[in-house]
Amino acid sequence: MPHPPATADPAVSLARVTVAFGAGAARYVAVEAADLSVAPGEFVAIVGPTGCGKSTLLNVVAGLLKPARGRACVQGADVSGVMAPCGYLFQQDALMPWKTARDNVAVALEPKGVARAEAISRAQAWLTKVGLAAFGDRYPHQLSGGQRKRISLAQMLIRDPRILLMDEPFGPLDAQTRALMGDLLLDLWSADRKAVLFVTHDLEEAIALADRVVVMSAGPAARIVAQHTIDLPRPREINEIRLDPKFHTIQRAIWNDLREEVLKTYQAQAGGAA
Repeated sequence: MPHPPATADPAVSLARVTVAFGAGAARYVAVEAADLSVAPGEFVAIVGPTGCGKSTLLNVVAGLLKPARGRACVQGADVSGVMAPCGYLFQQDALMPWKTARDNVAVALEPKGVARAEAISRAQAWLTKVGLAAFGDRYPHQLSGGQRKRISLAQMLIRDPRILLMDEPFGPLDAQTRALMGDLLLDLWSADRKAVLFVTHDLEEAIALADRVVVMSAGPAARIVAQHTIDLPRPREINEIRLDPKFHTIQRAIWNDLREEVLKTYQAQAGGAA
């Protein structure tokens, strides 16, 4: 498996990052004093209860949110606005319905000034990589959810970002398609190791994909409460690695940290409902 070149700087670094919304009595602290470092080429998954600030941290790294306190860096540079080294894949695809699959991928190269003929050629090559070589002329409404997600993945990767930020990217898909998308992601990642920060509610998905799983506490003022190294062999196939006895040992260890935080969220919601 190729490895990225050594570098003195982490791909992503968060130092005592606190994120808050509102002011005065209405001020809400979403995340408090979060410390996290992601090495070049490392695949890190973040799990935690609903509303704990997983996506908030991702948006800080992407430059979409400014922390109230602390420092966020990408490749050693302070995050200031949208960061060029980062690619972002959201839960909901952002494909343009009036463009074909090929054009939706090619459009990602427009900000770089790539000539259209070259952009179309490179887009077709990426459609081949994601298994959709014959679907370039189809429009989003003619594609399944899994196919649209493949297009979105190609749209992100064609820019060759060094850091992939992924926010529940496979959440809307059925379990079988999620596993296939996970396998595709691992294949593409292993060919060109990029740093990945992957947010998911699915603990099994996090373990199957990642080198390290980060656990966040219940909010408000959510914190990073645990980190677990995933010592499972690569390359991995999602459905196969889940059968490994070591997988279940790791799952139990992480769930021991996660369970209490999930229960806190349920209890808080039940109290609010009452």
